[in-house]
Amino acid sequence: MSDLPPLPVTFRPSRTRAVLLTAGVAIFVVITTVAMLLEQLSPGERLSFVFTAALLAGVLFLLSRPKVVADESGVTVVNIAGRRRLDWAEIIQVNLRPGDPWVFLNLSDGTSLPALGIQPGIAKQHAIADARALRALAEARSAPRPDEDQV
Repeated sequence: MSDLPPLPVTFRPSRTRAVLLTAGVAIFVVITTVAMLLEQLSPGERLSFVFTAALLAGVLFLLSRPKVVADESGVTVVNIAGRRRLDWAEIIQVNLRPGDPWVFLNLSDGTSLPALGIQPGIAKQHAIADARALRALAEARSAPRPDEDQV
């Protein structure tokens, strides 16, 4: 199939990620600068400002972490706090319905896995194209191949 993206391919919300990373750096720089410019603060208070800035930036960096990586053997879903590796055969369906915050993968064990790496937030059309590409890859990779022995 020529409409399939070449593997390996990484799907991630690029615009959302850029906004989150930029905001994280900006927040850290601004709060740290304010802490250093306020002469009435003690060293401990300055340190608490810097720690708070680092904590806020860290949260934004975690929120920018999600991605979906597809390769020849399967898919790795990286969400905010976890990572899960799936074989192509485990993915039954790739869903991105209107109003969904991100793609959901219906799995062969009857569960559904959110894949936050494809989310329509800022770039809806990009997310729809990514969801279609992942769906096409899943359908092509999980379907039985004609050269395999059928029993």
